[in-house]
Amino acid sequence: MRLPPLCLAAVLAAAAHVPARAQATGVVYRCPGNLYTSELTPKAAEEKGCRTIEGAPVTVIQGNRPRTGTPVPPAASRPADSKVDPAAQRARDGDSRRILEAELKKEEDQLAALQKEFNGGEPERHGDEKNYQKYLDRVAEMKAAIARKESDIAALRRELAKLGG
Repeated sequence: MRLPPLCLAAVLAAAAHVPARAQATGVVYRCPGNLYTSELTPKAAEEKGCRTIEGAPVTVIQGNRPRTGTPVPPAASRPADSKVDPAAQRARDGDSRRILEAELKKEEDQLAALQKEFNGGEPERHGDEKNYQKYLDRVAEMKAAIARKESDIAALRRELAKLGG
């Protein structure tokens, strides 16, 4: 079947006015950031660094919305009988202080032992450290352990300061 030249011209003119993205039916682009789209022109896709995925079906799955639990009422709306007795609170604070002080003492003792073994950056070499790099690795680990202990001690002192003392 042959189209008259006037009809052929009309069809070609109509095809020229169809947007390029509509002509690219079935072409899906994968762009950086895990973005999939069929809404780009080939030139725009190339500029954005997108790759063509032809004939591969793309499935989009909607994520689940997180469930909202029952909200906890603010302290002002709770019943007045849920307040803690001041004497009980003082006892709890005293217990907390004793626990923190014991933990602080333990951490300070461990730090002193680590610093003694560290010997100012030159600990004694062990018999299994014939390789000098093993010795240097152990020294670096000791230095990191000392820094962690110092950080832990500072945190415990901050907690004690919060308790008022």
